[in-house]
Amino acid sequence: MERRRAPAANRRYRQRRFWDALYRQEGAEPREWLGGLSRFLPQLEAELRPGDRILVLGCGNSALSHDLHELGYTDVTSIDFSPACIAAMRARYARCPGLRWAVMDIRALAFPDAAFDVVLEKGTLDVLMVEETDPWDVSPQAVAAMQRVLAEVSRVLRPGGCFISITFAQPHFRKPHYAQEAFGWSLRYVTCGDGDTGAFHYFVYIMRKGQPLDPRDLALGRRLHQPPPPAAPPPAPAPPDDDENYLLAIQL
Repeated sequence: MERRRAPAANRRYRQRRFWDALYRQEGAEPREWLGGLSRFLPQLEAELRPGDRILVLGCGNSALSHDLHELGYTDVTSIDFSPACIAAMRARYARCPGLRWAVMDIRALAFPDAAFDVVLEKGTLDVLMVEETDPWDVSPQAVAAMQRVLAEVSRVLRPGGCFISITFAQPHFRKPHYAQEAFGWSLRYVTCGDGDTGAFHYFVYIMRKGQPLDPRDLALGRRLHQPPPPAAPPPAPAPPDDDENYLLAIQL
């Protein structure tokens, strides 16, 4: 079956020129995807320790890095693939020497192995899925892109370090990507948000480097790479009607 195409407007979110244009227009005025730090601070504080070396992936013009700095987490490196974004953020927060900014592609991190205690992303990995039209049947290209990024995250995490991913992606869609034995981490998640108020739920996924995956998650991750089941054969022709006169159909 031919895959449906995502709306053209979705594809722009993977294009550097779109983000450069946006950040040249907006500068470093804070824009928050999935809300600001206060929405998930209890979950985040449970995983962070003073002195942690923190890497923020796809920082955009979120105030997240600065807000962490103000809470006492002063060793924060933030990256984005948009030069316009990084230039604006570096200028806005020049008074915070513990905040470092770099133009970088999340698929190829220019850091040594085990360089960070915590890697944090908020909505960044969702961009890898913007061209997908069926969350139950993700394209091989999107799977490969996600695996490439997560392999880099695992590489730069120290043993015992933590990867935190904040997203609207529900567990049955996102857990298979995270539950890969090759990354060497455990996996759990917390659901946040209050459905009673009409707010959307979002999910905080926590991966701890050096801890094993639950066997159920491991099985879930393995299914991600299994080939799709073969197409069902065409239905067999219906049996002939018993009342049909076969002699009339014979060509002598």
